[in-house]
Amino acid sequence: MKLKSPDMKYHTSHSAVFSCHYHVVWCTKYRRQVLSVDMQTRLKDLLLEKQCEYGYEVQGCEILSDHVHLLLSVTPSKPVSSVVGRLKGYTAHILRSEYPELKSRLPSLWTRSKFVATAGEVTLGVLKRYVENQKGV
Repeated sequence: MKLKSPDMKYHTSHSAVFSCHYHVVWCTKYRRQVLSVDMQTRLKDLLLEKQCEYGYEVQGCEILSDHVHLLLSVTPSKPVSSVVGRLKGYTAHILRSEYPELKSRLPSLWTRSKFVATAGEVTLGVLKRYVENQKGV
């Protein structure tokens, strides 16, 4: 069997070969600009730290003062909505414990909503550039 795009990175599990990429965005509650540069750096570290445990790989990440852009590769056995939910819960818990000022400013760190779009191999490069260029906006 020949793979359509040999340049593209495929992942394997014991029963599948896959390439599932998602563009994910979520915002702070009330879209408040509460994520300082220190918090943004810590949040990025937290997102990278849970990759193996939650079954995803960060392909691109950009964090602004009021929202997060991620380009994720997710194992098909894990629903992307549950991966994002776990990430939001974990990061909110840690950030609110390390930065008490977040507790006084917001009842919860993140909104309950999220944006998720699939990314095909044609748009993957475009999405990576888009996510990387979010700081310049």
